[in-house]
Amino acid sequence: MLQLTRPNGKPLELNCAFIEFVESTPDTLISLTTGQKFIVQEPAGEVIARSLDYYRSLRDLSILAAALRPAGGL
Repeated sequence: MLQLTRPNGKPLELNCAFIEFVESTPDTLISLTTGQKFIVQEPAGEVIARSLDYYRSLRDLSILAAALRPAGGL
């Protein structure tokens, strides 16, 4: 989940798995695969960087989980 900020200052938790594209119009507009659209305060580049960080953290967790799995385990 991405923690972003709506234009009115309220927080927005967004599932980055549903992001279809991010554009600057000049506001940052995030369009989801569901058809929903959100405007956020963060610049488009920051939204993209946070999304990449999120996916990297998932990869790192899966590597850690595999390393901690008992030999011959599930």
